[in-house]
Amino acid sequence: MSQKELNRVNVIRDVCERRLTQIEASSLLQLTRRHVQRLVNRYREHGESGLISLRRGQPSNRRLSFTFKHRVIEIIKSCYSDFGPTFANEKLFELHGLKLSTETLRHWMVEEGLWKTKAQSKPKVYQPRYRRECLGELIQIDGSHHDWFEGRSPKCCLLVFIDDATGRLMSLRFCDVESTYDYMNITRDYLVQHGKPIALYSDRHTIFKINRDTAIEGNQMTQYGRALYELNIDLICANSSQAKGRVERANQTLQDRLIKEMRLAGINTIEQANAWLPMFITDYNQRFARAPHNLKDVHRPVRESEEELDDIFARQKTRKLSQALTLQYENVMYVIEPLDWTKRLTGKSVMVYEYPDATVSIKYCGRALPYLMYDKLKTTRQAVVVDNKRLDAALAFAKKRQEERDEPDVKNRTPKSFSRAASKRTRQVNLALRDLPEFDE
Repeated sequence: MSQKELNRVNVIRDVCERRLTQIEASSLLQLTRRHVQRLVNRYREHGESGLISLRRGQPSNRRLSFTFKHRVIEIIKSCYSDFGPTFANEKLFELHGLKLSTETLRHWMVEEGLWKTKAQSKPKVYQPRYRRECLGELIQIDGSHHDWFEGRSPKCCLLVFIDDATGRLMSLRFCDVESTYDYMNITRDYLVQHGKPIALYSDRHTIFKINRDTAIEGNQMTQYGRALYELNIDLICANSSQAKGRVERANQTLQDRLIKEMRLAGINTIEQANAWLPMFITDYNQRFARAPHNLKDVHRPVRESEEELDDIFARQKTRKLSQALTLQYENVMYVIEPLDWTKRLTGKSVMVYEYPDATVSIKYCGRALPYLMYDKLKTTRQAVVVDNKRLDAALAFAKKRQEERDEPDVKNRTPKSFSRAASKRTRQVNLALRDLPEFDE
């Protein structure tokens, strides 16, 4: 019985036992007196079950006929077996003049096995975890893409380093896009200010993790992962955004408070913001940071020299010297000067270091090799796969490059002179394109 029918039982019982009149019952139940009389008669004959609606469990009087349903199903099977309910219903009305609701057609198609409902998976449960014990034990890192300057400058990315134990902002840095070199730069600044943390906690962006199925576990790592490995800092990738909720919530707070603070301070560019951020970090930590459970600071001192840090935070690639003491890197051929000690390196593997300023150094066992650039390599590139986070930067670079190529002096160049000019600009092009995902591995 429904709740409405249960409420009628007591009233109809009182009428039968003469504690209420039928007129009073009709007023309480908001029914006519004649209908109350019918309910009383059914109650006296069948008891409480007599108050249950006789239409319960019966098909609707407004249902579509079996013949109509059979016709629709036959049309669906013959013409629209691979259509969804909404699309099939549109074609039934437009081409066959058959009108019915999409929901009814969906139920019919499910019954006939022509459509499978999307199973609604249960939401995952993310249970809270305790903070780490000490400062520097786990640093959560993330990049937040937003219109930080409210239209006063182009949209950019804010790199955030926050301590898990205290909620302290450890480092902030604005950059055009979320790239490997930008993470290397902010990590180096972090090491200078605080020392080496135990581990960094990030998402599974291609900067931090090679996501290809062909990647061999344990044998391949990104350039940023390799730099942290050389510094003896662990890199942990979270399985979901909820797992690194500390930095995600900090991003929401920064997108509110930081934007308004920069508006009040009259900051309009990335350079001004990066110079001002230390003041904001100090004020933020005074307001929101909390004391750790253990007062011990587990940051370790940085023992690497400046030159060693330069090499660690450079892009490193291994190349093998040919018999002519040449190697190729980023569409450029490098010729090693034939000195007495370099002649013995034919067939040896050397390390190519590309620094953030686009300069290149070639070393063998830590010793720099003198070289010359040979600029007669083809510099055409295939289509680049761009992450949605970096699409704005890629389009801006493409527009700038097209404007340069549309200049009159460029159009009038011969193919040979154009090839030479393109080769000379190769290092600048590669520097600009290093932010694309395929270069982050």
